[in-house]
Amino acid sequence: MTARAEPRSGRALLLVLPALLPVLVVVGAALVSAVLLSLGLTPLVGVPRLSLDAWRAAAPDLGTSTRLSLAIAAGSTAVAAAVGLALALATTAAVRRSRLLATLSALTVPVPHLVGAAGMGLLLADAGFLPRLLGIAPGDWPALVGGRWWVAVGAEYAWKESAFIALVVAGVLSTRAASYAETAALLGAGRWARFRHVTLPLAAPALASAAAVSFVYTLGSYEVAALLGRPYPEPLPVIAVRLFTSIDLAARPQAAAVAVTTSVLGLVVVLASLRFLRRLAAEQ
Repeated sequence: MTARAEPRSGRALLLVLPALLPVLVVVGAALVSAVLLSLGLTPLVGVPRLSLDAWRAAAPDLGTSTRLSLAIAAGSTAVAAAVGLALALATTAAVRRSRLLATLSALTVPVPHLVGAAGMGLLLADAGFLPRLLGIAPGDWPALVGGRWWVAVGAEYAWKESAFIALVVAGVLSTRAASYAETAALLGAGRWARFRHVTLPLAAPALASAAAVSFVYTLGSYEVAALLGRPYPEPLPVIAVRLFTSIDLAARPQAAAVAVTTSVLGLVVVLASLRFLRRLAAEQ
């Protein structure tokens, strides 16, 4: 069985190689360039020399920005995973509702995050549509946009990414969940037992994969946090773009240091997700 699995995995790798190779080349070149710039080896001004000055200059903000970025990504991904799983279960449970929910999810996915952020700002701002609809004065409305808890930022990511997660999980459940659940029901399993022992194990790999993609995307996304967030503290992508677009060319290495930090965090999450999926596959 192992000898048969190895040729299949090699064939699968060859099939994805044409799409994977350009991504590895582009991302690898960008990462190498950022690392060299952050270490002072490819400066825009001055003489190249190995130095940690850029890391020392960025260090005071790195800790706070890292914790903030991880909190935003973790919170919005948790909500998106819960809502996406519920939507996927709903789309695979009833034929009539499934078409409507699947259509709504499919329409949500291609909406750009920048457009979604603008819409969320118009909805949740103190003079936005929601407080006007509820008849609440701007002074009595909580600071959901630009406030302390980054509510509008998390809500936008959760809304957009829940549609993506729902489509991925529903695609898996629609092919196998019904037959397994019917078999379990014939054997006397109740609704909760079917969900716990049949539906959830079937959905777990797709749910974990989609949640990992959503987490990494949110961790490195710039536009939503820049539009709906507070001026300070800044998430990692926002501070990286601000430093990179500064008129002070000496700030470019600091921007590269922040970008490298974000990339390392994303890589750690990807490796942890792959390890979790491998262990999940072994248990199943």
